Amino acid sequence: MSNVNKNSLEKILPQLKCHFTWNLFKEDSVSPDLQDRVCNQIEFLNTEFKAAMYNLLAYIKHLGGQNEAALECLRQAEELIQREHADQAEIRSLVTWGNYAWVYYHMDRLSEAQAYADKVKQVCEKFSSPYRIESPELDSEEGWTLLQCGGKQNERAKVCFEKALEEKPNNPEFSSGLAIAMYRLDEKPQKQFSVSVLKEAIELNPDNQYVKVLLALKLQKINKQSEGEPLVVEALEKTPHQTDVLCSAAKFYQKKGDIDKAIELFQKALESMPNSGYIYHQMACCYREKAKQIQNTGDSEVSRNGEQFEELSKCAMDYSNKAIEKGLNPLCAYSDLTEVETGCYQTAFCNKELPDTEMKQLHQCYSNLQESDGKSEDTPVQQYLKGLSISTKSTEKEKRNLSQNTPENQLPQNAPNSWYLQGLIHKQNGDLLQAANCFEKELGCLLINSPSGISSFFLPTSELEEGSERVGQGADSSTL
Repeated sequence: MSNVNKNSLEKILPQLKCHFTWNLFKEDSVSPDLQDRVCNQIEFLNTEFKAAMYNLLAYIKHLGGQNEAALECLRQAEELIQREHADQAEIRSLVTWGNYAWVYYHMDRLSEAQAYADKVKQVCEKFSSPYRIESPELDSEEGWTLLQCGGKQNERAKVCFEKALEEKPNNPEFSSGLAIAMYRLDEKPQKQFSVSVLKEAIELNPDNQYVKVLLALKLQKINKQSEGEPLVVEALEKTPHQTDVLCSAAKFYQKKGDIDKAIELFQKALESMPNSGYIYHQMACCYREKAKQIQNTGDSEVSRNGEQFEELSKCAMDYSNKAIEKGLNPLCAYSDLTEVETGCYQTAFCNKELPDTEMKQLHQCYSNLQESDGKSEDTPVQQYLKGLSISTKSTEKEKRNLSQNTPENQLPQNAPNSWYLQGLIHKQNGDLLQAANCFEKELGCLLINSPSGISSFFLPTSELEEGSERVGQGADSSTL
């Protein structure tokens, strides 16, 4: 095929509605466990949803450099559409054909890419449009794909399903998608928007067990746990191996306080998704909670059950580390660690692949934890400085933002050697004059009791008096 035709194809491809044009991932950063989740959905979801999951799996395979495997997934999607949606096969195949065109283009098989682009065109021209049309089925597939990607894509998924429901208000597939999107966006307990939407989705599609568990979680959140638990029991009976049901049910029992049941369900989910950092993190939270239960009973109980307490704490640490190994952001994995598990942070600090911005946040989180515990040899200020030093590799924008924050506002109050540490920060920011002033004041503080009065060269009278008071208070406190 000539270069002219390739140029023409490159103008057509961005017009196709498919995974390659939906901006699903930031810089192609795919969650490490996404492929496992999609494969699990293919295995346990109702047949009518499987084609959408095969399309997503094809895109994931392509991003991993497995274009032949991607083509096989697209063949599976095409077969399912022909079998399950024969009356809408052309419309529902548009996403699959768009994906075909893109994969073949990346394989430099341009004639085949053009052939699939032409198939899209033939369908779209029936609706007076060259390469894309408005269709609730296409909106729904985009919505389900965005839901699998999660995070910031939930709002976009909600919009897709709302748009689809405008055309077909009582469609069970669209209603279930909207319910899931609204549940994920509805985080505050006082908001009850998703309750009615979830109930409506269950009425339209009583076989969707995942939506039932989401409704149970929402009812639990608004103090109607007894009303929600039968839904969880029913969902587990009907879909005992579907991981999204297992994980959501585990969260229900975890919040109920039945930690052993939660661990059992998370463990079962891990059998299907052994690469899920999220599930390892939830397991860590469960073991951490069991350790806290012993700790909260008092020192005597901890002494009697010391071995069990240590074992539970070790399990929590091990699962947190495993979550990091599987790709979970350390800021999530270590955000709620107790003192006994702070060794986990050292694993994260050794993670060379962690972005600088996240490493700085991690040092700050560790600093906050140490400040609240007050028992660490590595002071919060030193942790702060370690995080600050990472800024030398950061972007210019980050450096400008950092320089706007003064050391006086950032350092913990009454920190030991605070003038010296503030001087280091000013030096880091390039403000050498301020750094020198701080170092001089630190010298003055160190020499405050010198008989020669040399400290007056470094500190003004007001600060000399304040320094003397601080020294006196320190001496008093040491005798208590």
